[in-house]
This record gives sequence, C-alpha cells and structure tokens, in this order.
Amino acid sequence: MPIDHLTRTPVPSRESLKAYLDDALITGMVATSRENNRAHYRALADGERYYWLGLDLGDRWTDESRVLSVMAERCGVDPDPSRTNGQDTISSERCVAALDRVAELLRKAVAQRQRVLFATGHPAGMLPVYQDLARALAAAGCEIVLPPGGIKLGGDSGSQDIRRIGAVAVLQERGHLPHTHSPEPMRALLDRLEAGGAELPDLVIADHGWAGAAASRIVPTIGFADCNDPALFLGEAEGSLLVSVPLDDDVEPHLYEPMTAYLLSAAGLTPA
Repeated sequence: MPIDHLTRTPVPSRESLKAYLDDALITGMVATSRENNRAHYRALADGERYYWLGLDLGDRWTDESRVLSVMAERCGVDPDPSRTNGQDTISSERCVAALDRVAELLRKAVAQRQRVLFATGHPAGMLPVYQDLARALAAAGCEIVLPPGGIKLGGDSGSQDIRRIGAVAVLQERGHLPHTHSPEPMRALLDRLEAGGAELPDLVIADHGWAGAAASRIVPTIGFADCNDPALFLGEAEGSLLVSVPLDDDVEPHLYEPMTAYLLSAAGLTPA
C-alpha cells in the first residue's frame, strides 16, 4: 500500500490491514529475535524490575513458561517452550483485534469528553501515531492532558526533563529524545499533576514504562508493546491495562500510517 505524506492515507479494510502489517514487518516475522524475547521473559520472571515497566507483578509471574504462554496467547509469539533461537512472530490478527478494542475505548473517550494523556518511550517510532490520535481526539471534544513544564528527572540538576512534542509527553536528554523503558518519567509527571491540584487523566495512551507506571497508579491505560516487552501483556491479563496492542514498536514512523488510519476510522474519528 503506497503512502503519500502529502495526501490522506486511505483507510484499509481489516483484511488488507492485516496483510499490510505483515508486509511492513509491524507484525508477522518481526525483527525481534527469539533469543531476545526469551531473555526478557526470563529476566521478568526472575524479578528484574527493569522488565516490569513500572508494574508491580509481585511473585505472580516467576514461571517463565507462564509468561511465554501469555505472550503466545495475546501477542502471537511461538508457543513452543523448546524454541530459543531464530526470529519470532507477532500475530496480525491479534494486533488488529486489539486495535478494534482500542477503537471502542476511543469512542467512549469522545462520548464522555475524557481527559487523555499521551506519552512515548519510542519517539523514533510511535510518536507520530500518538500525535495523530491526540489531534483527532482533541478535534472531537476530548481534553488532551499536557505535561507541565519544568519536570526534571534526577533533581533540579538532572540532565533529563519531560517535554511535549505535539501534545505527546517524551523524555529529553541533552537535546535528544532517547528511547526509554523507565517508568520514572510517568511517575514524575503524575506526581506533578497531583501536586498542582489537577485530577489524573481519565485515560492514558502510551508504551513502555510510561504505560506501566500509569496503570500502576490505577489510571485506565492503553498500551502499545513489542513481543520483547511482556509486562504490559501480563498487565492486560491481570486487568491493570485495558488493552495492550502487539506490534513492532520501532519501525519507520510512516509505516504506521495505514494502521493509524484504520484505528481512527474504526473509532469514528476524522484525521485532524
């Protein structure tokens, strides 16, 4: 499906989107290796907090085979516990089914004029997706929650701060927008909102630790996650996340445009 940045991306059908996602390697035989996936599942089961993405998983997921089982069910990785190498997979059917669930939540957000916060730890990939969703929700009457200025990580002398790019919260470090799994930016953002007397968002749409930290604060959260980020899928299985959308979360940004067009159309939203 050709993409022209100067014209509106056509809305694909459900079946054509599934085929496109596989062709674009957003799903299907994705770039993430089986070795990497299994290492992350094992580390999460071993209690390494980095892989919990801000969620409190307690001692409920100490069996790697249970983690793999959830990832096979919700993401579409190979369920074979004996397989440890090669490329792994993400199911286009599971991805689109999750997008359909997100669309229903977006319809609800518009109907209730919810306050929605967007954030990403993948600014080189997912940022434009969230920007497009934020513009469409704002045009439909939702309030987009913007991160307050001046939130520094690591104290006033810290080299990192939280900024917004097109209404999406991102982490900034020395003039760069780094890829981050850390939950600390979202924790700091929510703390600042509360300290300023603001209510927490009605809905968060995010990834990585941004999503996990919001869900851990009992904020309704939609997460987008790769097959090597099992925590958000475990959170969905336990009910702490509303939906976790399985996809390769770091392909070239323009490749997500048909997916975004499908999601906006399914939600009854017009691109803004």
